[in-house]
Amino acid sequence: MRQAGRYLPEFRETRAAQDFFSTCRSPEACCELTLQPLRRFPLDAAIIFSDILVVPQALGMEVTMVPGKGPSFPEPLREEQDLERLRDPEVVA
Repeated sequence: MRQAGRYLPEFRETRAAQDFFSTCRSPEACCELTLQPLRRFPLDAAIIFSDILVVPQALGMEVTMVPGKGPSFPEPLREEQDLERLRDPEVVA
């Protein structure tokens, strides 16, 4: 996402409409961001819009976007016992 479309004006306009994680959770926004480069260039493939940061969120970690800095984990995993705070990956919805 950060590399593929951020230079497109329509990408920036779509992304400005809602925060980063809301965009990742919106099938409509993800579809729109995925299709934008295909509308502009004669490509034969698309990269589905998403972000790896949805994985730690799904496991129960808090991830915030700090303006000018990027993603931040208020309570990062530092020790092996910190893994106990995570949701069971088999029951993540």
